[in-house]
Amino acid sequence: MNGAIGGSTNAVIHLLAFAGRIEVPLTLDDWDILGNDVPTIVDLMPSGRFLMEDFHYAGGLPAVIRSLNAEGMLHSKDLTVTGVSIAENVKDAPNWNPEVIRPFDNPLVRHGGIAVLRGNLAPGGAVIKPSAASESLMKHRGRAVVFRDIEDYKRRINDPDLQVDETSILVLQNCGPKGYPGMPEVGNMGLPPKLLERGIRDMVRISDARMSGTAYGTVVLHVCPEAAAGGPLALVEEGDYIELDVPGRRLHLAVSEQQLDGRRARWVAPEPVATSGYQYMYVQHVMQASHGADLDFLIGCRGAKVTREAH
Repeated sequence: MNGAIGGSTNAVIHLLAFAGRIEVPLTLDDWDILGNDVPTIVDLMPSGRFLMEDFHYAGGLPAVIRSLNAEGMLHSKDLTVTGVSIAENVKDAPNWNPEVIRPFDNPLVRHGGIAVLRGNLAPGGAVIKPSAASESLMKHRGRAVVFRDIEDYKRRINDPDLQVDETSILVLQNCGPKGYPGMPEVGNMGLPPKLLERGIRDMVRISDARMSGTAYGTVVLHVCPEAAAGGPLALVEEGDYIELDVPGRRLHLAVSEQQLDGRRARWVAPEPVATSGYQYMYVQHVMQASHGADLDFLIGCRGAKVTREAH
């Protein structure tokens, strides 16, 4: 469903957290495996042209679910909270506007979903939404412009002397679950004004943060392990070259292992944001985005479990 509508990368974290709570063996890679062959059929911003209101009037989610079911992409006989199956729920769902909810043979993006990237910069994985990215940047090599945190980004991004051009890659560190803390929606960094004035509308951006589902761009998010946990993202320095290959599912920092080992030995963890209270507990126990950014002591079923047999 997320791939069909061009949905938010936030869904990755939420569903992984839900799965952990109920002991369903869902992994980050499942998002890539299950979503890669799902076309984006909803022409909805930020991937497409129309507004959520247009999607609603076109038929909304029932129309999309009916299309997915017609293509055999759902477990259509599964029971839902309505008391009937998924297929039964949507059997009469109309599509009032095939320009908004497009047919499968004319999708907005042939391969939608969420792409999971790995490499020496993201050994634990990172995500990107291809339907919202620029085709020309899906394979890209550029020089890193590094911001140590969101405050550093705010201080420097408007500087006309910032050494950046449209081939650069903006890198934001220390905005993950532990680093901010709380993993805010700041990964969709605004472009430098001096490039916007030249008509540049997209650049590759990489961070351990999240971004809003309404945001657009070639934005790599949820880099794991995050910078504040000592992940490779923390070792990126100004001027390093980074290679992004979305079709190849690769995110690579073009720095030798020997250099990275030296940087790792010099790396100093950020000062703790708190030494007591809930915030301290949160930072100590929050897991990485690849595990839903949930608290480790909340994983697994607890209390009484209601089963079908109990009824």
